[in-house]
Amino acid sequence: MSCHGVRTGDLATAGVPDTTIGASSFRLLNDYQREFPLVSRPFARIGAECGLGEEQTLDALRAWQASGVVSRVGAVFAPRRIGASALAALAAPVGRLDEIAARVSAIAEVNHNYQREHAYNLWFVITAASSARLEEIVARIDSETGCPVIVLPLEEEFHIDLGFDLRGSNGRAVDRVAGSPPVPVPEAACALPGLEQSLMRALQEGLPLEPRPFDALGRKAGISEAMTLELIERWLHEGMVKRFGIVVRHHELGFRANAMCVWDVPDEAVSGIGRLLAAESVVTLCYRRRRALPAWRYNLFCMIHGRSQEAVRAARDDIAARLGLDRWAHEVLFSCRRFKQTGACYLPDTGK
Repeated sequence: MSCHGVRTGDLATAGVPDTTIGASSFRLLNDYQREFPLVSRPFARIGAECGLGEEQTLDALRAWQASGVVSRVGAVFAPRRIGASALAALAAPVGRLDEIAARVSAIAEVNHNYQREHAYNLWFVITAASSARLEEIVARIDSETGCPVIVLPLEEEFHIDLGFDLRGSNGRAVDRVAGSPPVPVPEAACALPGLEQSLMRALQEGLPLEPRPFDALGRKAGISEAMTLELIERWLHEGMVKRFGIVVRHHELGFRANAMCVWDVPDEAVSGIGRLLAAESVVTLCYRRRRALPAWRYNLFCMIHGRSQEAVRAARDDIAARLGLDRWAHEVLFSCRRFKQTGACYLPDTGK
């Protein structure tokens, strides 16, 4: 059965144990990336809805997490609603790439770190408690590596991390439509009270895979289960958390090629073009970022994931032709290696 690019049988080749393959397990992996039940025993409820027992549900998630198919179960925080975040890149000498990548990955606030096919060959995302801390991290990387870092803050969000629906042709969640308004990026992040910071710090690593995870999470943060659930519900309502649920890794599910496609679009046109681009079914992420002149001229970004570079490039070229995107300067940066992929760490245990 074809399921948005992933057949049930394909899960075996993605590292999912045979004991967890089936319609119920597929539904568990696919459907609970969003709408995760915020109740005392969520895995019992999910299991009942999928035709599994509570312990079967937990065993499947533990196996997927051990194999890398699932990154974590938990919150995806909205960019720049809390703390500060930015995409950054540097040009590492080829002979030092592994060493420099290891230095960058060792920083707790770096959550994604990839090699891409470009002169700027190391790309990473920094999430920090404040703009001052983000600047401190960039200065540290500059100093320790000897490679100047370009910093590309988010300016406008068109489609970012709404999940990875496995039932369609390319794996993206079909949540945006042409003409839907982009999400504005706040000028300044909100400051969380100490109690909420404690919960956020505990939640960054993901929900404990046990029968009463919110109770365990609350104990770690020093608050009750009821308050834990109340705060997470409020964060979702206020938009600080974009979604709460199972976070999957695309590569382990068979989508082994991905490209960051960029264009230099005139500022007065980028919002309208970005909305059209985000509505394309093959686009998994789409946003506007600040340029870093003179080194980096591009302001419109999108990600396309697929099973091969050929498929990704064909999809990209088709979109560019239909939308007339290549009238502007552009580049395609394929990912070569993944050095790090974790959840955002705005508040590391060190308190920095």
